[in-house]
Amino acid sequence: MKKIALTSLLAVFAAAGANAANVIDGNPLYMPQKGHFVSETVVGSHSENDQDWSLGERFGWGITDRLTVGLTTSVTEHAFFENFSWNEVAVDGAYRLIDDCAWKLDVLGGFEVTPMRAYHNSMWEKDMTTYSWIAGVRGGYMTEDWTLAAHANFIYKNSGMFNWAYDDEYTKNHNLNLGVAGHWTFSDRWSAIASADYYKTLDSYFDANNHGLWELAAGLNFNFDATKYLGVYISKDIEHNDGGWESQDGIGFGAKFGIDF
Repeated sequence: MKKIALTSLLAVFAAAGANAANVIDGNPLYMPQKGHFVSETVVGSHSENDQDWSLGERFGWGITDRLTVGLTTSVTEHAFFENFSWNEVAVDGAYRLIDDCAWKLDVLGGFEVTPMRAYHNSMWEKDMTTYSWIAGVRGGYMTEDWTLAAHANFIYKNSGMFNWAYDDEYTKNHNLNLGVAGHWTFSDRWSAIASADYYKTLDSYFDANNHGLWELAAGLNFNFDATKYLGVYISKDIEHNDGGWESQDGIGFGAKFGIDF
């Protein structure tokens, strides 16, 4: 099954916003203010597998002006609900260590269970379920008109939630995610975004010729006002297999609606 275009659009630590108070418009360094909630809903598919459509939701809450928590989940339907999968449930948190005018630096943490229910399988199938712990940092420079941000996440995956010392190395792996994202507000209503994420498995038993995966995404947002936006996006994967980089067939595409309230 071709991967649906939600990974780049609704990642565990995905966010949106701008330097002005309570503005949500797709900025990668957005953080809701104390007492504010944020909802981001994504629908997506892929040109090579357009019978599959995914719907994702991230719901976040600003505990303080520097601390936020969120919950993410998504489902995928196949051939007009002939079948479906419940892809994941993830929780995340971010604390803003540095908020010095335009400079920002966040510490990130999260936990994810995937899949909750795969195609043709029961809920929480033991042999298929993966538990992921995520720790990382995100930072960048944010102005009224543009933002440039970068992040680094370490991701530990295993077949159980807490079996850190499990002997079978093939049921656990250690992954690195590095990424950059840019945001440009070019009018009162419109803004553009672009991002690039690199994923690499660090374990020695993993194929030495496989150097990871690049996920590229770009989009355009229409801002209804300071608290609501609607965006359209495309994504592309470039994977390293058999000693060379190869662009995957087709493109992912999707739309996102965000609101701060």
